[in-house]
Amino acid sequence: MPDIDRLMAGSLGQFLEEQRSARAEAKSQAWSRGWKAAIVLGPLLLAGLILIPIDFTVKLWGAGFACVAAYGWATGPIREAKKRVKIGINQGIAEALGILYSHDGDEGREFELAKQFRLLPSHDRSSTEDYWSGELEGHQFLLHEAHLEERRGSGKNRRWVTVFRGAIIRIASGRRFHGTTLVQRAGKHQSWFGLGGRKDSVKFKGHQLDAVDMVHPDFEDTFEVWSDDQVEARYLVDPLYVERLLAMENAFEGKDVCSLFVEGDIIVAVRGGNMFEGGTMNPERDRAMVEQCAQQFASMGNLAKQVNQQLGWSDQSG
Repeated sequence: MPDIDRLMAGSLGQFLEEQRSARAEAKSQAWSRGWKAAIVLGPLLLAGLILIPIDFTVKLWGAGFACVAAYGWATGPIREAKKRVKIGINQGIAEALGILYSHDGDEGREFELAKQFRLLPSHDRSSTEDYWSGELEGHQFLLHEAHLEERRGSGKNRRWVTVFRGAIIRIASGRRFHGTTLVQRAGKHQSWFGLGGRKDSVKFKGHQLDAVDMVHPDFEDTFEVWSDDQVEARYLVDPLYVERLLAMENAFEGKDVCSLFVEGDIIVAVRGGNMFEGGTMNPERDRAMVEQCAQQFASMGNLAKQVNQQLGWSDQSG
């Protein structure tokens, strides 16, 4: 958890103060563009709807596209200002923690594992941003945001629908796990198309995981556990781990958090909207956004640290 007071008193605070006037100028530019678009586009759209001899529905669609394009052009300065502030906040926090931040990056192993073991819903296209990597609490980690969409409907109703927006996280443990253990929300894998009880086993591209009867039955009200190593699964998923997992979900203001123990990594997926969007047009909210982002990293560090403590592993173990 970085020192927020020191951050705000240092280079990050100076940067945000400089962005006050830049954000005010962006708002002014957006209003100016909006009025220009209204003055020019308004009469043209009205004339087109009246005079162009084509189907009225087609004209309405054309007018709608024109309005969307005009709105995008008018609000361009605001989007640029928000992105500039967001990147500045994220880079400042990354520097304070001694980690790396990049707005853009590529999907990696954690993304493929999250898809294979269905931590993520099925989708037709994906985009990622906000890549963080480095070391927290002695554990290597990588985090990025993902936006997944599915093509639905038919004909004129064909559209893209968001099925997941949130964070995908990979945290290195102290050692390799003996088996593969999956922690998902209760009711995720039901027999008889959801009409029966929990399945006895689930296959993920040929990799079978069996249901684990936990020592703590209260878990099953919230989570279900699947593994190919029953003994290890019971050690990994203890009350404190569940508590840390839910704390991470809360820190990300998310829901439906789930996790996977595989080889030497912990993979976590948490649905939480558009994260790490510290860039706002209100300078008075800057400190709150910095604090929120820092707390998210603190929750990740606690989760990784707890797993190693639970198993008695040290960061120097082989």
